Amino acid sequence: MNVHSSSSAAALSPIPADARRARWAVSLLFFLNGASFCAIVPRYPELVESIGLTKTAFGLAIGIGPIGGLIAGLGAAALMSRFGSARVAVLAQIIASTTHLAVYLSGSWLWLAVSLMVAMAADSITDISMNAHGMRVERRYRRSIMNSYHGWWSLGAVGGGLLGAASAQLGLPLWIQGVIGLVVFGILAATSLRFMLPGHDTTERTPVAAPSAASGAEVPADVAPSGVRIAGMSLRALGLVCALGMILVFAGSTEDAGSTWGALFMDSTFTVTPFVAGMAFVALQGAQTIGRFTGDVVVDRLGDRTTARLGALIAAVGMSFALLVPSPITAMVGFAAAGWGVATLFPAAYRAADDMPGVPHGVGITVVGWFARLGFFVTPPIVGALADALTLRYALWMMPLYALGILIFSGVLSTRSRTTGSSRASV
Repeated sequence: MNVHSSSSAAALSPIPADARRARWAVSLLFFLNGASFCAIVPRYPELVESIGLTKTAFGLAIGIGPIGGLIAGLGAAALMSRFGSARVAVLAQIIASTTHLAVYLSGSWLWLAVSLMVAMAADSITDISMNAHGMRVERRYRRSIMNSYHGWWSLGAVGGGLLGAASAQLGLPLWIQGVIGLVVFGILAATSLRFMLPGHDTTERTPVAAPSAASGAEVPADVAPSGVRIAGMSLRALGLVCALGMILVFAGSTEDAGSTWGALFMDSTFTVTPFVAGMAFVALQGAQTIGRFTGDVVVDRLGDRTTARLGALIAAVGMSFALLVPSPITAMVGFAAAGWGVATLFPAAYRAADDMPGVPHGVGITVVGWFARLGFFVTPPIVGALADALTLRYALWMMPLYALGILIFSGVLSTRSRTTGSSRASV
């Protein structure tokens, strides 16, 4: 049977019931992860005003938060190895929802920074482990479904953003919104655990064939590696994983620009209501949601590399237009273009890192996730300082530069088209 017919047969084979249930459970966790934190984003202008922060101070607090993620993310692989990706993802999400309440209650710069740091630590572990479990389910499906998971995250982010914007418009006290989020999001996360896949996280992986009698008991190269290795990876594999991570540095920085600065940009540049101020972030996440739910079809046809490059161009052109011709409408269009442009990058990079030959289970996805947090750590203080020195409008010219960075590193992504079954390797 040829490759195309094998691929078609896999696509038409029935999906096990436990895999279908697990897909919805993982999708729910992605949704909750997006909704729980993004409900805070439209309330940032209130926090900045109530604490009395400059944009530089606020950007520094936002930038310090990911330090927790950078540190905690390094332990994700070990936690998944011991407890399983499902348990780790659910518990970390419940902890994240709990610490979000502390963000809502922030009364000083230090309180805000520490609360964000603890929340990001929990979020980092949730992010890595729910992606790892999602890839288990994808292997059961034998076709691309990772973009749909991230679509649910974006849908949750849109829902959370709308919830936060509406609460701001209605004047709902921050602490009440935090308590509601803790109870609702925490209960739903705990419920999802019972529908996750049982067994070890390597269950769905193709096993390495044992040596046969005819082979003279030769040991496969992956079992007996040679040369310098770091965290079980060759230097070449480490370089490829780091390049994938750099894609997420720029993709994450693009998302962060919408979540951290979108509402503040609308509020400081135009005369808009609190609800409309939150719409820049909602526009980015809304477009990203569409891009992710349609992304599996696009990636199956074009491959990850071409999809990433087209998206980067759209993000750069759209955001440049918004900054050159500023208005509430063009701002929302620009943020939407940026969101659509980076929609498929997180699933693509996570999948490529997890499937890369010679990379131990859980290590590639952990390293790539760590790089993503690095972007969240580095860029907010830079944008905040530029905003105070110039204006936020000029500071957001960083976003087209992020798109350029994606173009530079996109060559490491696969060119394969899953619908045709071709498997051209990454550069």
